[in-house]
Amino acid sequence: MSEYKFITLRENEQLKDAAASWFNSKWGVPKEAYLECMDSYLSGETEYGWYLCLCGDEIVGGLGVIENDFHDRKDLTPNVCAVYTDEEHRGNRIAGNLLDMAVEDLRKNGVSPVYLVTDHTSFYERYGWEFYCMAQGDGEEEMTRLYIHR
Repeated sequence: MSEYKFITLRENEQLKDAAASWFNSKWGVPKEAYLECMDSYLSGETEYGWYLCLCGDEIVGGLGVIENDFHDRKDLTPNVCAVYTDEEHRGNRIAGNLLDMAVEDLRKNGVSPVYLVTDHTSFYERYGWEFYCMAQGDGEEEMTRLYIHR
């Protein structure tokens, strides 16, 4: 695990453009949408942060926190979003460390609980998340699982 470094985007603001491009390449959400959320975080407008795992100078994992992750339960906020670990780095608890880091960071800022939507059925439970309810994703036919971390 010593080869990995876990940071918030505020710890290295120069990574903003690279991080937005990296998330865009994983999820297909426009880079500009990531930049807008990242700018709100970096300016202090919100404490909903962006968390990265670096291997050397390369981003190999990340996640963000936003108001709502494109689902109908607008009352359940904030939401962890865009959780991703590059395939060759999976199995090293990168996502778990990022999730723990985000939850703790938010808790320190008085934000709890935190939510996320996913199609995974057992992954998040390993890191203290509980299934909460089903939610309707924007433009999705199928319902998706919504989790809570208290």
